[in-house]
Amino acid sequence: MKSLITFIFSLTAFFFSVSLFTETGGDAAEKDGVYIVYMGAAASRKGSLRDDHAELLSSLLKRKKSALVHTYKNGFSGFAAFLSAEEAHSIAERPGVVSVFPDPVLELHTTRSWDFLKYQTSVEIESNPNSDSDSTSHDSDAIIGILDTGIWPESESFNDKAMGPIPKRWNGTCAKGQDFNTSNCNKKIIGARSYDVDESSVIKYHSPRDMIGHGTHVASTAAGSEVQGVSYYGLAAGTAKGGSPGARIAMYGVCSPHNGCRGSSILAAFDDAIADGVDVLSLSLGSPSYFKTDFINDPIALGAFHAVQHEITVVCSAGNDGPTSRSVVNAAPWILTVAASTIDRDFESDVVLGDNKVIKGEGINFASIQKSPVYPIIYAKSAKKSGVNENASRNCNPDSMDQQIIKGKIVVCDNEDSSYAQSEKKDEVKKLGGIGVVLIDDESRAVASTFGTFPTTVISSKDGAKVLSYINSTKNPVATILPTTSPTKYKPAPTIAYFSSRGPSTIPKNILKPDIAAPGVNILAAWIGNDTVEAPEGKDPPLYNVISGTSMACPHVSGIAATVKSRNRKWSPSAIRSAIMTTATQINNLKAPITTEKGTAATPYDFGAGEVSTTGPLQPGLVYETTAIDYLNFLCYHGYDISTIKIIANNIPDGFTCPNESSIDLISNINYPSIAISNFNEKAGRKVNRTLTNVAGDAKTGDVKAVYTVSIDAPAGLDVQVVPDQLQFTNNGEKSSYQVSFSAANPLNKDVFGSITWSNGKYKVRSPFAVSSKSGN
Repeated sequence: MKSLITFIFSLTAFFFSVSLFTETGGDAAEKDGVYIVYMGAAASRKGSLRDDHAELLSSLLKRKKSALVHTYKNGFSGFAAFLSAEEAHSIAERPGVVSVFPDPVLELHTTRSWDFLKYQTSVEIESNPNSDSDSTSHDSDAIIGILDTGIWPESESFNDKAMGPIPKRWNGTCAKGQDFNTSNCNKKIIGARSYDVDESSVIKYHSPRDMIGHGTHVASTAAGSEVQGVSYYGLAAGTAKGGSPGARIAMYGVCSPHNGCRGSSILAAFDDAIADGVDVLSLSLGSPSYFKTDFINDPIALGAFHAVQHEITVVCSAGNDGPTSRSVVNAAPWILTVAASTIDRDFESDVVLGDNKVIKGEGINFASIQKSPVYPIIYAKSAKKSGVNENASRNCNPDSMDQQIIKGKIVVCDNEDSSYAQSEKKDEVKKLGGIGVVLIDDESRAVASTFGTFPTTVISSKDGAKVLSYINSTKNPVATILPTTSPTKYKPAPTIAYFSSRGPSTIPKNILKPDIAAPGVNILAAWIGNDTVEAPEGKDPPLYNVISGTSMACPHVSGIAATVKSRNRKWSPSAIRSAIMTTATQINNLKAPITTEKGTAATPYDFGAGEVSTTGPLQPGLVYETTAIDYLNFLCYHGYDISTIKIIANNIPDGFTCPNESSIDLISNINYPSIAISNFNEKAGRKVNRTLTNVAGDAKTGDVKAVYTVSIDAPAGLDVQVVPDQLQFTNNGEKSSYQVSFSAANPLNKDVFGSITWSNGKYKVRSPFAVSSKSGN
């Protein structure tokens, strides 16, 4: 993928431009350093150490008093410590130890969005005097734990006006730190922690205060209070609010500007959050797609597993390595994985040519040049420096263009060379005395970068051809670049963002990921108050900022999950996930199928079940409960033996054993809201079972029609049968099962997609499926 991630994360990327996973991989296993020792489930006595855990720690501290970095004992057992490679190998062989792995450094996946979701995906909600149908109302009392860079508590988005007392079930703390006191917490920010980097770090920053902006942006998107009259220097003006404005925020600062997001800190935050009493955990971070590891070596997968065991819904970003196939991360079946989509607001900066033709562009600039086309415009290739590669000059790479030719002109640059970021190309033209920059790039045309006061915009290759044709056919070509406007009701929307990571999932197979899509492009939300780098020349630091990424999509879903939880306190994490997935929409604001950035119809590999709805999950009718047995069977099917599983999980029923013929193919059978089948054998076919639970009330009270009928949307060449084709529910909580049979007369030459929908005339419960064959692979 292009270096456009640089602008997707804005300032964040600056802090995290260091090489990631510096202590992971094959070589890392032979190095001395911080290792994570994972020992499975916690002791039955809350907050105490298992005997084998205590014995191992005692032995370690006798040898090295300062070795310990973190101890995990609330939600699971283990620790992080400075170890030699030899010690790490030795500990890995000890009884009760599931895995030992180097402490990885993970990466961040960086107002209008909520209004767009509300009107785009709203469904009719039954009137109920005890429940406000507006999912963004202030009745939520859920607690959202956010693992990120920290929080800027002075932001107005975190005011606690009209909020009631802190829930009594809250057991967390507001920790002091550098430039952060307990008084910075209130009834909105009820908890704040930060996690020490290892003592070998040259620069130490121990504080929940956000010095990057990412955590503040994420927190306000998930649960920010309503704030009127906000904008980004006049753009995208309106009311900012989180998905669950009444929810409480607990911030766990696991990422620092100088040390990244350490796996050991992430596990420590999971461990604390489980004890603190959060309802939802939101993680807008993860590994890059090129570094996928098995679950027992993945801090997020491990922490999430134990959080879900403690009835906490875990929502994670899918990653920003799209549109590459198989790039999705955070794909464990107990995680709700979120892709990114666009909204109907654009940040438009147009190019006006000398023949008065207007070319639509994308980008945020506060240009003050003339609005009439009076500035000479050239193609960067024609300003090539002597002895420089033509490819470098046409891409406006540093030290590739002649200053005398560039000076006083608008420069058209290709953006095909990923060696340099857009900002570097802009800065090079500016340094040489250019008037402005027009970048040609189809992908980043859909995502607004911030260019400050220097006139810069991004246009499509189709429009780029028109501009170059004008330049080549005109004796003295001129143009101008208009300052940015932010029109709404842009169509089509949503589309799936080009950077959003795609399925199918490879670890694990036979789970369809991502699960859902949500707004993640050009999202306006709260920002740190001292960011002079982000501020355009002559402006004060922004209080709200516009950035993009699956990082921004994730908290949209976290906010919705919190609202669902607040209305249904007894619902499990899998019920909440099912409600969100089965009520998603697949239609855009043109009443046509949602598309990708290329205009082709999106598939479940792009957006899972579809675009999240703000209202549908409140009344889904039926849900798919993924049980503890499902997850235990998943571990069996994935290849873990029963002795390892008994260490990992603390809720194993008496007599549970792995099925005799466990295989990866059987993962398709766990009770997930979607269906994925890999290595499909057309001759043998495949059968998959599912169970639905009624959450719409008792039929005898007249709350719900009793009978649901199935409808099947199957692709050509694949035969799909569902037995039975009707399900009847009498009581709330009642379960009913069905079987899906897949078969094909001829080999499938590509992955195919469809859906199964159960409806009673009031509720529609939709499950997407994806089937890939051996021949297709």
